[in-house]
Amino acid sequence: MSTILFDQIVFGPIHSRRLGSSLGVNLLPMNGKLCSFDCLYCECGFNADGKGDNRLPTLEEFCSALETKLKEIKGKNERIDTITFSGNGEPTIHPNFASIIKETLILRRRHFPLAKVSVLTNGSRIHIPQIREALLSVDNAIIKLDSAFDSTVEQIDRPQYPYSVADMKRNLEPYKGKFVLQTMFLKGVHDGVTIDNTTLKEVAAWRKIAIELEPREIMIYTIDRETPAKNLSKVSVEEMEQIAAPLVSLGFKVTISG
Repeated sequence: MSTILFDQIVFGPIHSRRLGSSLGVNLLPMNGKLCSFDCLYCECGFNADGKGDNRLPTLEEFCSALETKLKEIKGKNERIDTITFSGNGEPTIHPNFASIIKETLILRRRHFPLAKVSVLTNGSRIHIPQIREALLSVDNAIIKLDSAFDSTVEQIDRPQYPYSVADMKRNLEPYKGKFVLQTMFLKGVHDGVTIDNTTLKEVAAWRKIAIELEPREIMIYTIDRETPAKNLSKVSVEEMEQIAAPLVSLGFKVTISG
């Protein structure tokens, strides 16, 4: 199994299919994965395959790493479109996440005022007041919802805590009109069970909840790198365009990455 782990606090910039020139931030361990989900498609591998590294960077280490990197990029007259929090797991797990976001906004204004700040999150902590305040302060709070059905989320994303779409929907109320909804579409078989969130039933329910959630933007994408679970396959751009078409006709901004 091939996995990608980020061994720096700040890395890149790299080209992102969805965000352009992206300076990545990893608030998780440098040599292992720490996440509240255990997705079949995660490029960082399964949680159980981690190397036992649980050390998180301190606020001071983060600030130093980010400012050093921003100065370096500026000195080369290069540009970045976004500072993106993702890394080796769920970034909002970091106990100083809210403070880190505040410092990031300060450093962004100082060095790259036109760059966006983006956070990719599975939504497991969006209900916590300080996390919610931090996410609503960034340009792109990109929040995952891979299915409108609990059973499918359990199959694909394998939450490590009691999860329900109903709870997720309720927790997203304060974010209406302000967040980016992100959904991975895929097919395959895992442990003898068929995985497919592109069926008519799945797509109809997903569209319905997407409308109810009122995201500012919808990002849909499919597998792009090797996955820890084998026997998974990507969905074509044409299929995703068909999935998105009714939402586009309603006026939603939908971006598709194949």
